[in-house]
Amino acid sequence: MAALEGIRVLDLTTVIFGPYASQVLADYGAEVIKLESFTGDSTRYTGPAQEQGMSAMFLSVNRNKKSIAVDLKTPEGIAIIKDLLKTCDVFMHNIRPQKIAKIGLSYEDVKALNPELIYAGLYGFGSDGPYAGRPAYDDIIQGLSGVPDLILKQSGTPRYMPTIAADKSCALIAAHAILAALFQRTRTQQGQFIEIPMFESMVSFTLLEHYYDQHLVDMEPLKQGYARVLSEHRKPYTTSDGYLCVMPYTDKHWQTLFKATGNPDLADDPRFSNIAERTRHINELYDIVGKLMLTRTTQEWLAFFEEHDIPNAAMNTLASIGEDPHLQAVGFFQDIQDSSGHYRFLNNPVYMEQSKVDVQMPPRLGEHTQEILQGLGISSETLNSLYSNNIIK
Repeated sequence: MAALEGIRVLDLTTVIFGPYASQVLADYGAEVIKLESFTGDSTRYTGPAQEQGMSAMFLSVNRNKKSIAVDLKTPEGIAIIKDLLKTCDVFMHNIRPQKIAKIGLSYEDVKALNPELIYAGLYGFGSDGPYAGRPAYDDIIQGLSGVPDLILKQSGTPRYMPTIAADKSCALIAAHAILAALFQRTRTQQGQFIEIPMFESMVSFTLLEHYYDQHLVDMEPLKQGYARVLSEHRKPYTTSDGYLCVMPYTDKHWQTLFKATGNPDLADDPRFSNIAERTRHINELYDIVGKLMLTRTTQEWLAFFEEHDIPNAAMNTLASIGEDPHLQAVGFFQDIQDSSGHYRFLNNPVYMEQSKVDVQMPPRLGEHTQEILQGLGISSETLNSLYSNNIIK
């Protein structure tokens, strides 16, 4: 039995933030019903595709789901969704509050239909602040959260992270918030409204280490963030023939590195004697190690660090990571042969002894419309009428 078997989720989210959150729930065995317009989620058309509407980006966040296509601009379409919500445990959407209310799917509307429902609003900004209702995308949220400033401090140029970090990190926060609400419901038998705002979530993520001295209200804040990770030298080291990731962290690691490489003077240097001093002098330290790394090949250093039990790794590339021996051994990638071609997916990274959900193809647009609506007791005659009148697809 899968961990979330029996939990039904109606997912009216698009792009990455919401769909990644609902994919986490699907990976744990929830029945996730993706509610789409007749054109479908925009990510169906983002990136390369072997089949129209099944692009690479869509594949990455919509496995293990079902899809229904309903026109929510019609009273009949809204009536269908309200009937469906009576059978659901979770309703999640990323439509701005004022717009969701206009179509009759506000929390108060839905709560009246199903008091035990978990209603999750995945918004750009919390509803109590002046930004409430503003549109939000990953670049906007990264910028407001201080990410480009961190990269400016490190590199001299403000940039966004080369990954959709806000969408993905906030999606994980949304998934665990929904799980917490479901767990609470087992004790109260009551549903509730939960709000997951991207901005506040990403600020929480970004400031975890960078709030640093500002936790200490009685001190004059330095406003620098955590110096170690802001160092311009914090990057994979260049060896004589490539790159290497190494992270001496404890006093013992650093003492061992200095002494084993014939640098006892550095082992005795007060600038590097403990973590507080190393943090204060992090640029000098990284610069010294960077020059040291140039003296041997990557493989020589990997062997050295393994011998001396200092954390290290080769640097994977996007091209090589699929061949990583560890990921291969744990079965991280799963291939599926579908009618339209050969596909490769990422498995759920979490292992649960008593819960296993095999990867299933993401759904075609509206693929499960008939199946799900028949489950509501809608007759074939009524379904045909809904199809012919363009209420469902």
